[in-house]
Amino acid sequence: MVAALCGMAVPAVAQDFLAPLQEMVEDLTGPKAERRTPPRRTPAAPVEAEVEVEAPVAEEEPPVPRPRPPGLTDEAEAPAPVPEAAPEVVEAPVPAETAPAPVELPEAVEAAPAVETPEPVAEPATQPAPDRVYQVACPAVIQGLVEAELAPPLHEGICGEQSPFIVTGVMSRGRMVPLSSPITTNCEMASALPDWVAAVDGYAEAMLESPLASVTTGTSYMCRARNSTESEFTSEHGFANAIDVVGFTLEDGRSIAVTEKWLPPEQPEGRLLRLAHDAACGSFMTVLGPEANAEHNDHLHLDLGCHGKACQTRICQ
Repeated sequence: MVAALCGMAVPAVAQDFLAPLQEMVEDLTGPKAERRTPPRRTPAAPVEAEVEVEAPVAEEEPPVPRPRPPGLTDEAEAPAPVPEAAPEVVEAPVPAETAPAPVELPEAVEAAPAVETPEPVAEPATQPAPDRVYQVACPAVIQGLVEAELAPPLHEGICGEQSPFIVTGVMSRGRMVPLSSPITTNCEMASALPDWVAAVDGYAEAMLESPLASVTTGTSYMCRARNSTESEFTSEHGFANAIDVVGFTLEDGRSIAVTEKWLPPEQPEGRLLRLAHDAACGSFMTVLGPEANAEHNDHLHLDLGCHGKACQTRICQ
């Protein structure tokens, strides 16, 4: 059958197409020693049709690969490599024997000294804020009738005063008459002093021909019982509501003390002290002098204590 096919008259184009097939058949059927591979032929024209011919498969040897079609180069393009997923890297645990040994510092390098952390200092307990102090303004101080300044509140048992003043001078007839020592008193007592001092100042200038240079003062605020005894009553001194006047000093230098000049009463100095005592009875609620009792033989006690149901009774002794 193969020989018949080879002897058939075929057109030139078909012969050229079947030439490679014929060579393969001759290699398979002829003696192996006489076979010779003829040179490849390049087809003159493009192949119009392709006829598949079944060739007998020899059992002795595998088939020879078919020649590459024309137009293909000897080196075929390799297919693009398909990227493979990177294998998951699992870190194996490092055995204890293979763990890196601790790095030892060379002998020349010394470790930095440890910094001692200071112990926390206990903060002192926060003191509660003091209560707000409410104090009143004094009209006599504001108007300049007395020379004074507000003092902190006084609290001493039953005694005390919320708005005490420290008085150092009293206005009299247009000038400030100083006190021999400051007194601590309340606003009511400070307000009652100017009229009384002005009256004594006028008497001194009229009778002794010398006005007052100063008022000699004694006790003012003091927490004690009345008359400094075991009395159940607290003295008005304990409420900054009383002062003691020991005497006066005139501008000509004369000193008129109660303990020395109260007697004889007919002398000008004695008369001045009695006029000062009587004038105080119009400005204060309590006036006690040497004739009241032995406790007041050396001074005049002046206060604004309450006497009577309506606190309108005056004591003048």
